[in-house]
Amino acid sequence: MNTPQEFGSLLAGLRALADRGFEQGGGALATLTQTKGSTFRRPGARMLVCGDGSVVRGLSGGCPEADIIGRAREVIASGEARIVRYDRESGLDALLELGCGGELEVLIEPLTRDRDLAFLDAAARCLDGRRSGVLATVYRRDGSVLAPKPRRMVIDEGRIMVNEFGAGLISGVLADLALERTPASPSVERFTHGGNDYEVLLEALIPPYALFIVGINAAAVALARIAAVLGWQVTLVDDRDDRVPPGVLPDGVRRVTATASTILDAIEPDARSFAVVMTHNLGRDIDYLRALGPAPLAYLGSLGSRSRARRLHEGSGLSAAQLRAPAGLDLGSETPEEIALAISAEILAVTSGRRAESLSQTTGPIHA
Repeated sequence: MNTPQEFGSLLAGLRALADRGFEQGGGALATLTQTKGSTFRRPGARMLVCGDGSVVRGLSGGCPEADIIGRAREVIASGEARIVRYDRESGLDALLELGCGGELEVLIEPLTRDRDLAFLDAAARCLDGRRSGVLATVYRRDGSVLAPKPRRMVIDEGRIMVNEFGAGLISGVLADLALERTPASPSVERFTHGGNDYEVLLEALIPPYALFIVGINAAAVALARIAAVLGWQVTLVDDRDDRVPPGVLPDGVRRVTATASTILDAIEPDARSFAVVMTHNLGRDIDYLRALGPAPLAYLGSLGSRSRARRLHEGSGLSAAQLRAPAGLDLGSETPEEIALAISAEILAVTSGRRAESLSQTTGPIHA
């Protein structure tokens, strides 16, 4: 799937397309299914092209994008899905000519009715509920694109929510394959059924990251804004409910009133959650950190000077491995916005297992 911040805008674009009654022939969904070498995006990235030529989300970083859009409009006109490869063998080596050096395979399918969006709605419900699932897209049979459109299955915590194959035997084969072979990153798998060879893009549906910011102040609001742009589910927590004037927070940011003794019941953190404590009151920060310490958080941080950080560690009983204080990367941050950037960057580095070095000073792959 697209990254969380992209998936939201893509889904909004698709729903707007449906609200307009799929006018001007509807739209086309372009999905990156396979890559080789250096490419800007990875499998699972998607782009919507509408019949009026408007585009929601980029797919390739600009290399063959114009060509993909042109072919998507042809798919809208024909109503038939197609697969396009960008490599030397196909003669569509735009990435190679521009110096990227990679190869792409793109599935382009027409969208003409509400039913075509059922799989995305099911995926959204799974993610919004912070549940794990699988999206399986069968798009090729015996070497040719599945006509007139690919078929899908959406599995939400083991339950099949969308099944475009009906109740036939292939559904059981596909469900078993999806549950047994789905990796963390999208991949194309192959299976045989009824004498036919199929290719299916398997994508894990993984809940977006959730960020809990404890304390409401300028830096907290700045961090909420950055996190919302990153597609994280953001919750501001405070022991009072009158800290933020209406209209200050970005859309989608939740407000919770909770003390240290009630915070875990109020936010229900999981392993894909982060928490940053920044009430600017030492005793209150320590109380919240003590409460959050046992929670299954991927990241726990708190603001302050180095001397204050020592007092936070001592008061909370949390080690340096458990609590990142002072929170954030060393970027020379001073303003609330710069502090928020440093914290969000450190969280990204921690969750991706990176050391947050300059790319110009590293030699490994940019994308894990």
